[in-house]
Formats: sequence, C-alpha cells, structure tokens
Amino acid sequence: MNKLATALLCIGLALVSTHAVAQKKEVAVIIKATNSEFWQAVLVGARNYAKEHPGVSVTTDGPPNEADIDQQVSILENVISRKPAGIVIASTSSDATVPAIESAAAAGIPVVTVDNRVKTDKVASFLATDNVLGGKLAAQELVNQLKAAGRPVKGKVALISSMAGVQVLIDRDAGFQAGIASIAPEVTVLKPRYTNNDVFAAVNTAQDLILSNADLVGIFADNNTTGDGTARVLTETGKQDAIIGIAFDSDPQEVEGLKSGALKGLVLQDPYGMGYRGVDSVLRVIAGEKLPAYVDTGANVVTKANMDEQKNQDLLNPTGRAK
Repeated sequence: MNKLATALLCIGLALVSTHAVAQKKEVAVIIKATNSEFWQAVLVGARNYAKEHPGVSVTTDGPPNEADIDQQVSILENVISRKPAGIVIASTSSDATVPAIESAAAAGIPVVTVDNRVKTDKVASFLATDNVLGGKLAAQELVNQLKAAGRPVKGKVALISSMAGVQVLIDRDAGFQAGIASIAPEVTVLKPRYTNNDVFAAVNTAQDLILSNADLVGIFADNNTTGDGTARVLTETGKQDAIIGIAFDSDPQEVEGLKSGALKGLVLQDPYGMGYRGVDSVLRVIAGEKLPAYVDTGANVVTKANMDEQKNQDLLNPTGRAK
C-alpha cells in the first residue's frame, strides 16, 4: 500500500471513529448534591452502565448541597438546552423542577426520576425506595434493639430530619411515626428537628436533644447527614447503649458508627441501582418501551450482626463497585 492510500485509509478510520462517538446516546444524570456519598453512589451506577454499554455516554452534574434547589433547577435547564438523548434526575423539590421537566418532555427528551417523586405526569418512570416502608422498618428496628437490650419499650424518641418540605423525608418520618405508634404505644416521638442538610447542625441538634431529654431512649436520623451527626454525638457522649441510634443511608461515618455500636441499625437504599437502572430506563424509553410508572428499588435494615453479608456489603459500600 502506497503512502497516499495509507493516509486515505487513516482518514477514513478516523471519520468512522468520530462518527461512532457522535452516535453515542448521551444520558444526563443530575443528582441532588455532589457533597454526599449517597449521590456519588448513584453516579457510580450510571457510569458503570455506560462502561458496559459502549453506545451510551453519561454526563453528570448537581449542586453542592441538597439545600441548593434553585441551582439544581438551573442545571436542569442548561442540560435540556444541549438536547441530550434523555435525563435521569433526583429532584430535591417535588415542585421546582416541574416546568423544566415538562419542557424536556415536550422537546422529546425522556425524563426518568429517581429517589423523589415530582408532581407531573410527564415523567417516563420513577425509581425509588418505598420511604414510608423504610420509616416503618426503622421504627421496628429501634424497638427490636430496645427489647434485645432487655429494656422497657417506653420513653422518648427524637426524630432528626434533614430538611422540611422534602417528600422523601416527609414519607420516611411519617412511616417512622406510624410504626412507633403501632408497635410501641408507650414511646413518644418528639416533634421533628430540621437541620437543613448540614452535618454540623445535626451534631448541635443531637447534643441539644440529649441534654434536654433525660428519658430519651432513641434517635431516628432520616438521612446520611443527620446519621453522621447522630453517630458522632452518641460516640462522643458515650450514650450509644443508653440511646438507640437508627439512621438512613450508608455514609462512611455511618458505617463506622454501625461497626462501633454508635448506631444500632441503618436502613439502606440502593443508590447504585437507582443510577444504573435509571440510565437503562431512559434507553428503554428511547427504544419505544412503555415502563412502569413506579419501580420500588428496595429498602433493607443492616445491623452489626448482618453487615458482613455480601449483599449488605454491596449496599454499605456502593461506591466501591466503580469499574
């Protein structure tokens, strides 16, 4: 082959390669907060899907903190403007992102939501934990732990919530309150205390609750930041056996708290699965498939006794599954 033919062949191969890249379907994944291990696990699942499917590219974005709702809306609007093949979003607000999501749907961009339900029927599918059930599981585990310790099932239980007005948390808290009322009528659940998804505020709140309630027998922390703060305070005060700590999610600090006994149980979701299945759902919609309106991604209680089981290790360390 002469030099001219070789050069033409190289150019042709380059054009084919460029065309192949251009033909990749971009799925934009938008999370609630980049400062959270939970949301990083969602991104690991999404990126792993793209690595296993060469025809798919995944782009990721999100605001620094779950409290940055306006910034998340701006990110979504910018993503829509570049016309990806589809969008997966964990919307912090059930209302604020609705106009943009409906705009994307009108433009032929399928949107799959994960974690938090939004108030529009223009979503192709919604993948999430049954958070009411998750709250009830937390209530049951708290009661189980009191009984296992040979203690009376009565007294006060604190509820430390990450944010007010977020449906996911509203559901968890309602499930916990209903669960306690049903199985432990002599336990009083205190009014929720909100921390604006700030771990330092969670620390201060947990400290205040312990100091001001001598008969406190438990704390339910409804997400990872409140769980981090609760684990820290119970460790520092030495109250991990006097006060039963139950939390949602699996931040490294929460996992360490489970190992040490500072937390007696974690209600675990499947953020990796939300990311992986979220991207897959977008591709299935693009292929013309009709998806279920809601897919339950599961909730499991993990304790020190069962945390070494492989299925629970996968849930406790989802970011460790990155390829």
